[in-house]
Amino acid sequence: MTRAIASHLLLLTLAMPLTLLRCTNTFGAEPAPLRWERSASSVALVRGPQVIWRFNHGSELDVPYFHPLSTKGGRVLTWDRPADHAWHHGLWFCWKYINGVNYWEHDGQTGRPAGRTETTDVRVETRGDHSARLSLALAYHPDGDDEVVLRERRRIVISAPNAHDEYSLDWISEFTAGNHRVELDRTPPKEQSWGGYAGLSVRFAKELSDRQATSERGPVEFGPGDRHRSRARSIDYSGSIDGDPVGLAFLDHPENPRHPTPWYIIRSPVTGYMNAALLNDEPMTLEPGTGMTLRYRVIVHPLRWDAARLKTEQTSFLQSSPSF
Repeated sequence: MTRAIASHLLLLTLAMPLTLLRCTNTFGAEPAPLRWERSASSVALVRGPQVIWRFNHGSELDVPYFHPLSTKGGRVLTWDRPADHAWHHGLWFCWKYINGVNYWEHDGQTGRPAGRTETTDVRVETRGDHSARLSLALAYHPDGDDEVVLRERRRIVISAPNAHDEYSLDWISEFTAGNHRVELDRTPPKEQSWGGYAGLSVRFAKELSDRQATSERGPVEFGPGDRHRSRARSIDYSGSIDGDPVGLAFLDHPENPRHPTPWYIIRSPVTGYMNAALLNDEPMTLEPGTGMTLRYRVIVHPLRWDAARLKTEQTSFLQSSPSF
């Protein structure tokens, strides 16, 4: 072997590890690390260009809300301000009527609800393990009237995503009536049609196809109008986005009023919607100075869940006690 050939072989040997490293980085790249993204009006958990979840709480909003809520690969499950219902905001909580004033739909003249939901004292704690704690105060009053008829202290614990970007939101809302009696009401539901909604809701992305819903008792049936109403301890709504099965589950806590909660679910060609419809059957009243507490767990997940998985998650929910 000549000296020139030996030198050439040595250079090739030294170059091989670098070439292999480049191939490894190209074809087996590690996912981008998770990071927090903060602004004066929102907080988000982000991986590369993908938003895993974002909580929007700006003072100019009609209600605070989560959008987007995503699973692995950037599959966004929620829809904010769809053209057919501009007051739908991803995952959000809103009363319909408080003492006869509409806090839900927009007024035709002002473009905002006649009942105002003001958000203050927002506290956000983001943690190194990529879990988060949110706390905020809400005051409900009619537009143009400064007297608060109902107050709420809302706390939300968001778990760190697991390897599949599955994560949960533990939601606690503590309501206290003001100086006068409060009546919480809804549009009375019409059989297999609209009405009955108020409370915690999710509007699903228009890209979510092949949709179905399941309770802890098994698959639910949709009637005329693509509506479903029933009582259950938990509901999972799932479908497919770009061929990937994804879903979102609502778990109702046994200490909630009217447990197991009535559910109002839509699976129409345009609208995918689910609501823990606390007021579906009848209104609710709070005497001056009295209150109530609502607790839910929301789980964003890949794949489709069946009744057995919902039962497992419900047991886990009841055994856990999120700290604030």
